[in-house]
Amino acid sequence: MTIRLGYQMPNFSYGKSVRELFPTVIAQAREAEAAGFDTAFVMDHFYQLPGIGTPDEPMLEAYTALGGLATATERIQLSALVTGNTYRNPAMLAKTVTTLDVVSGGRAVLGIGAGWFELEHRSLGYEFGTFTDRFERLDEALHIIQPMLRGERPTFEGKWYRVENAMNEPRVRDDLPILLGGSGEKKTFGLAARFADHLNIICNASELPRKIEALRTRCAEAGRDPQTLETSYLCFVMMDEDGDLVRKQQRDYLSRMGIDLSALSDAERAQSPADRQFVGTPDEVAEQLRTRVLDHGVDGLIINMVFNGHEPGAVELAGRTFAPLVR
Repeated sequence: MTIRLGYQMPNFSYGKSVRELFPTVIAQAREAEAAGFDTAFVMDHFYQLPGIGTPDEPMLEAYTALGGLATATERIQLSALVTGNTYRNPAMLAKTVTTLDVVSGGRAVLGIGAGWFELEHRSLGYEFGTFTDRFERLDEALHIIQPMLRGERPTFEGKWYRVENAMNEPRVRDDLPILLGGSGEKKTFGLAARFADHLNIICNASELPRKIEALRTRCAEAGRDPQTLETSYLCFVMMDEDGDLVRKQQRDYLSRMGIDLSALSDAERAQSPADRQFVGTPDEVAEQLRTRVLDHGVDGLIINMVFNGHEPGAVELAGRTFAPLVR
């Protein structure tokens, strides 16, 4: 598995009818595939996230959507960024992602994290628990999921989950990759060092040097060569040939969150959502991604384009712009 350039679709509010929604998702995945992206991602949420929209905006169930994309694409890898472990029994999740791998001809990636969106849990009846609970559950789940993906038949009894001689057939392969996503320097990075093929780092760009150093420490503790754990960074991209247009979109977006971008000091900006946004013309955004992300030793980029990714040509422009950075 290699994820050097991924495209995430976090937004399904396209101003179109419900019947037109999934065709628009398919169009983005196909455009990403043609433009050189190696992986297409959807979120594993049931409600839209704060900062993108309101909870009642459209949100598709991840694995149903990925199964649909599997039959509409040919080469691009398919994954959730990331699966909320709390939403599914781990043995069932192993079966689900393996079925996606069969349906797609060996293109599935299991993206997984501990889960964090309390409103979804409370509203839909999923146990949320404490931060510690959720990471204990993720640790146990990976002890079940990883061997099931490898063709083993684990027996496991933990505090949260149990399986007995758990079988997982059919499989296309015994090396379906596991991606962990998150920002936690101890728990998430520690689990990635033990279980994952890939770590997607979600943080402000100014934090990346510290995150990379923490990951090296976790790998050393696990006795793992950090070069064997591929990394990527999740980028919020606002890009257009008209750079002034997207800079205004950024100002308006932050203003709705109560943030006046022009009034922020450099230190305040580094602590704000603006620090994970990459804004401007294609050349400007490419330079930002190179200097603020890739130069710190991150292997790849996963981008989303909340405002205009669904517009024909936007994903193609992103692929043409960013692929040379990661090849």
